[in-house]
Amino acid sequence: MGGRGTYASGNTNTPFLYKKVGIFHGVKVLEGIGSLHNLPEESHASAAYAKLFKDGSLQMLRFYDQDRYLTLEIGFHCEPKLTGHNNPVYHIHEYTRNFERSPARLLRADEVEKYRKFLTLKGHLK
Repeated sequence: MGGRGTYASGNTNTPFLYKKVGIFHGVKVLEGIGSLHNLPEESHASAAYAKLFKDGSLQMLRFYDQDRYLTLEIGFHCEPKLTGHNNPVYHIHEYTRNFERSPARLLRADEVEKYRKFLTLKGHLK
């Protein structure tokens, strides 16, 4: 929950920039401290972190590798370049160890099954 690339590269004295506010299907739910609104690019200890909408449904879910680097992000918001419309949609971004993010793509059928428990609260996934 530290700065970009610092904890994952071995600097364990990074300040905490997020606070845990709950658990969502076994994943820690984080909230940024101050003006932070996203989820961290690296993990201090967890394999995944979630950010929820006020109604308790998933806004963002990030997964991290064994070295604490961000690898995968599932988000729910508009991606007009992907869908051609301005309606929110669950989609995936993949990350490299250089924090480069792939363009958005829709979840494949196997990913829908794998992550279904996270995606169904608001009924956005049929």
